[in-house]
Amino acid sequence: MTEYSVNIERIKQDLYTVGRYGYNPEDQGIYRQGFSDEDMRARFWLEDQFAELGLEHYMDGAGNVVGRYGVKDHKSLIIASHLDSVPAGGMFDGVLGVMAGLECVRVIKENNIPLKHAIEVIATSEEEGRFGGMLGAQALTGNLKLDWLERAKDHSGELLRDAMAACQLPYHLALDAARDPEELIGFLELHIEQGPVLEQSNMTIGVVEGISGVFKWLIKFIGKADHAGTAPMNLRSDAFMGVADFAHEISRIIDEEGTDKSRLTIGSVELKPGFAHTVPGQVEFTLVGRDMSEEVMENLAEACRKVCSSIARKHKLMFEYEQMSWLEPRPCSNEMIDLLERHSKALGYKTLLMPSGAGHDAQFFTDITPTGLLFIPSVGGVSHAPDEWSHWHDVEKGCNVLLNATLELTAA
Repeated sequence: MTEYSVNIERIKQDLYTVGRYGYNPEDQGIYRQGFSDEDMRARFWLEDQFAELGLEHYMDGAGNVVGRYGVKDHKSLIIASHLDSVPAGGMFDGVLGVMAGLECVRVIKENNIPLKHAIEVIATSEEEGRFGGMLGAQALTGNLKLDWLERAKDHSGELLRDAMAACQLPYHLALDAARDPEELIGFLELHIEQGPVLEQSNMTIGVVEGISGVFKWLIKFIGKADHAGTAPMNLRSDAFMGVADFAHEISRIIDEEGTDKSRLTIGSVELKPGFAHTVPGQVEFTLVGRDMSEEVMENLAEACRKVCSSIARKHKLMFEYEQMSWLEPRPCSNEMIDLLERHSKALGYKTLLMPSGAGHDAQFFTDITPTGLLFIPSVGGVSHAPDEWSHWHDVEKGCNVLLNATLELTAA
């Protein structure tokens, strides 16, 4: 098969164009949260690009923007990622994968390459979890429930259904976006790594073996609020000592129960009553655990529970926890891993098989179709920040791997 290459200048222009939607010159961050005006403007822009290419295109009930190239009744390969951002985010996260898919179709179309399968480029909606999920990918893979659509809200209390209504998207129609697995041949996603591994190991391409499972707990240690000056140190029930001691135990827990892929993170801590001259009577904190093995996740969770119970007894505290969520690990398919690795190496790129510690749209597709996920390096490992960046030569290389893998899967 003839080797084809992407046009990096077109990809640059696309990324810079989308990067203007929601750009804040004061902090140089991008504010394009799901179902915001800026998010919808970016989606309409993408629909215009699909129209210019002559693609069949539409926005489904979940807000996913779909552009299809190829014979209508043929099975299709989906290339997808997202357009929404976190507050003060960067210009590459998610958007790169959509623009890469768009460029693949441009190259195939301008070279008149015949296809045996169609290609669908999809910009999924609300991937960054403003409302607590990955709405677009969940909708496409049949992982939505009506009661969740009705109850989901963001940190300000705005309901998902109201945000969607403001965008002329009746929320219940999101359930109609589910795709029939029999109509698909696979799913591919190109993404920035969002971490330092590729850069520090001097690797060009990361081929993802799977996406880590994640559990999230809300933990409480309950003691007794007291006067900071009159309560003797040995008579206190200081709730803060609970979280402080637990934090020091994390490394030991991972050493004993985890793997090199394990992560345990205390991300948010709230002391009550929260006054400088009062011994804290209660602490609430989040614990997020990750690993590529669900058995390891279960071992980590049980070890955390036992350690918290022991610490509570030591400091005369009550210990309570609530499991907010549990997502099992999602392996990518061996055939897609082999495909991406083979094309990366054939192009002469240093290639690393690696896990993804972050969640991606791809994780929901693993249940319904062969799924592959490709990483390029992030400078300094930075993501979800205004200084998020990937070098253009790495962008070009990642897109070329995606293009050649796409051609093997779809070209006649």
